[in-house]
Amino acid sequence: MPTILAIESSCDETAAAVVCDRQILSSVVSSQIKTHALYGGVVPEIAARQHVETINPAIAQAYRESGKTWAEIDGIAVTTAPGLIGSLMIGVTAAKTLAMLHRKPLIAVHHLEGHICSALLAEPTLEPPFLCLLVSGGHSSIILVKDYTDYRVMGKTRDDAAGEAFDKVARLLGLGYPGGPAIDQIAKMGDAKAYKLPQGRIPDFPYDSSFSGLKTAVLRLTQKLSPNGEALPIADIAASFQETVAIALANRTIKCAIEHHLSTIVAVGGVAANSALRSRLLASAEEHHIRAIFPPLSLCTDNAAMIGCAGAIHFARGETSSMSIATRSRLNLEDCQSLYIAT
Repeated sequence: MPTILAIESSCDETAAAVVCDRQILSSVVSSQIKTHALYGGVVPEIAARQHVETINPAIAQAYRESGKTWAEIDGIAVTTAPGLIGSLMIGVTAAKTLAMLHRKPLIAVHHLEGHICSALLAEPTLEPPFLCLLVSGGHSSIILVKDYTDYRVMGKTRDDAAGEAFDKVARLLGLGYPGGPAIDQIAKMGDAKAYKLPQGRIPDFPYDSSFSGLKTAVLRLTQKLSPNGEALPIADIAASFQETVAIALANRTIKCAIEHHLSTIVAVGGVAANSALRSRLLASAEEHHIRAIFPPLSLCTDNAAMIGCAGAIHFARGETSSMSIATRSRLNLEDCQSLYIAT
């Protein structure tokens, strides 16, 4: 079982972890949420600067808490794509430095593959094939995991990802950033059936999503309810919006699982922490006798443990990366094998 030190810095969390196969030995996450909340979203330049300040302490703490020595660490895994280029470069530079200093192989990891592997950390007995609903700030995808490192994207968002829609609606309602937790909290006090909103279906593409129209529908609803600045029923609007997203994602995921004869689904990414989505997906899965797996909330947001798990899989397959590998802001999940050189 390989032991991997992993680094994640693709957006606004600086993270380091040590993972042995599917067991987390240490995990450190330094969040920048409070900083970016002042601007209503992530500012790339600020994110990169904060990574510079926090990455060395995070790595040192993860190494110390793991109880492992450098002789016991088999490789260095790091998120290489996709993400903010400036942020990715900080993590990749640190990983390359450690790999050269300690003469360890470098293992580049696709960020979305890391999220998929968070399900393996939550349920170590999980084996492909299974269906993965990956929902985060920048991604909303339904992915068929045929085998480790063998992925097929069955459905995706055509515009705003679910997380982006949560942030934009939260801003509309004056709930601040990040929008997901704020909406989830206030929605508990609202009526999810108060307003009927569009689920963003795409004709002829039953697994795809579109949340731009839903966001616009909420804007028009607020304008209709408050033409002269009257107080809005924020809890009801938030609950109705959240339930619409949950139903749309759950229905498409279950439909895909049934039509492809898959008995297990997992939900990963930041939006997978949403209580309404978890409840709706679990209920639908039970109705159709499908196993549903959710990582703990700490593994839904960006973290390095999931990157370490993915790195351990590639290392065990004899796949490592060139020391000259570059960061990439975009890379299709299906092309993640391009990151490796078979050894």
